[in-house]
Amino acid sequence: MSTQSHLRKRKLTGGKKRVYRTKKKFEAGGYPAETILGEPRRKISRGLGGNKKVKVLADKYASVTDPKTGKTQKTEIVRVVHNAANVDYNRRGVITKGAEIETALGLAKVTSRPGNDGVINAVLISKEKA
Repeated sequence: MSTQSHLRKRKLTGGKKRVYRTKKKFEAGGYPAETILGEPRRKISRGLGGNKKVKVLADKYASVTDPKTGKTQKTEIVRVVHNAANVDYNRRGVITKGAEIETALGLAKVTSRPGNDGVINAVLISKEKA
């Protein structure tokens, strides 16, 4: 949540709320990674306290877990089926948490945050009928 989200409301008197100071460097947000399907590309950015944050810009592999067997394996992503996070992301095939992807194993739902975690993890929803 933004530190200035309360400013869209008005005061009880009807007056407008004003920004009392500008954002500091650590409060400013970054650009979203918007992970897409393609040749593996990652970006390392500096986080708070000098920590490193790995952002996946593009990838064609995902670690898919089968909930019935509990086994996880690296599989190739065939396509992005659906992304409920954003209509535009759905059209462009952007991979975010909650996106449904089609893999060699079957349909899977992304459980990690590729723009923050630096990896694409998913859980199998339905197996492919072979």
